[in-house]
Amino acid sequence: MPKLTETFSRKIPHAISGTEKHWDSEIRGLVLFVGKKSKTWYFQKDVGGRTRRVLIGRHPVISAEAARQTALEFTLQWSRGAGRQIQIGAPTLAAAMEVYLVRPKLRSESHKSGTRAQLTLHLKDWLRLPLDEISKAMVVRRHLEMAKTPSGANHVLRAFRTIYNHARRTCDLPECPTMAIEWFEEKPDGRTIEDLQDWRSTIDSLENPIHRAFYYFLLFTGFRKSEAFTLQWSQILDDRIHLPMTKNGRSFDLPILPIHREILAPLRLLSPNWVFPSPKSMTGHITRPDRLKYNPHMHRRTFATVAMEAGVLEEIVGRLLNHTPLSITGQRYTRPSLDALRPSMELACVELLARIES
Repeated sequence: MPKLTETFSRKIPHAISGTEKHWDSEIRGLVLFVGKKSKTWYFQKDVGGRTRRVLIGRHPVISAEAARQTALEFTLQWSRGAGRQIQIGAPTLAAAMEVYLVRPKLRSESHKSGTRAQLTLHLKDWLRLPLDEISKAMVVRRHLEMAKTPSGANHVLRAFRTIYNHARRTCDLPECPTMAIEWFEEKPDGRTIEDLQDWRSTIDSLENPIHRAFYYFLLFTGFRKSEAFTLQWSQILDDRIHLPMTKNGRSFDLPILPIHREILAPLRLLSPNWVFPSPKSMTGHITRPDRLKYNPHMHRRTFATVAMEAGVLEEIVGRLLNHTPLSITGQRYTRPSLDALRPSMELACVELLARIES
């Protein structure tokens, strides 16, 4: 039996007649059905003298990697005595979630871990249910149960909708039950730091120098807090700060200026790895800096606002924030160099310094 890799699955020819079955040599139960026109992944197991077969999906829509991950999830469920929950036809929410999260286009680890954590926390009792057993009444009820945090409720059920609709590409499922939800109105926070002198007084009064540097760094880069949390010294280069993977699934380079080096200099000898280390954290870096009246995302909005007020074009501000351009030209063709972005970065930082010190 071969190992069912992506290369094998792609190159195996379609059957001349009937259906050929190719079993994986490593994952017991994973099988690729090859017919005249299609190739389909299944997970199969004999239980009590009966063959139980679960549809995973069509190749190449479902890659070999995704199929293998799903089969491992099924194997784990059966080993835990949960085999009865695995139904023929629709995948469980847990299985569908794992298939969705291994998509090649979904490269952001923070998004993957966040989605998995949110569903595990708020939809734990649904994870072993086949998708076609999750009804409209169930999703409406769960949405209303989370009404104390409207944006959180919307976010969790929209994540469920995304996973469900991804599964519909390869499974015969009805329309997503979230169609019955009346979504809560969400009002964007939108707050910025209006009094930067008060901000400076607040930050300078923090006892922890790492936290002080963290907030200064957020303000002068516009970084997301997760990007700053996980920043490593190896990413601080001579001419830029390099993030190998960001929220939108791509790398990002930001011009580095003397002000950034000045902010980071006191931290250089604290850790060989993390820029913002924390000996008390299991990750090795800070995850919960001192809570302030100025939350981390207010720093990002303030950076953007001050940059625009200083004369930086909105399109360039978006580039500095690593936002995905809305236009096709911006997405596919224009790639401003670091040298092209550096004057705008300098303009924003000079204006921030002036407002802090005035």
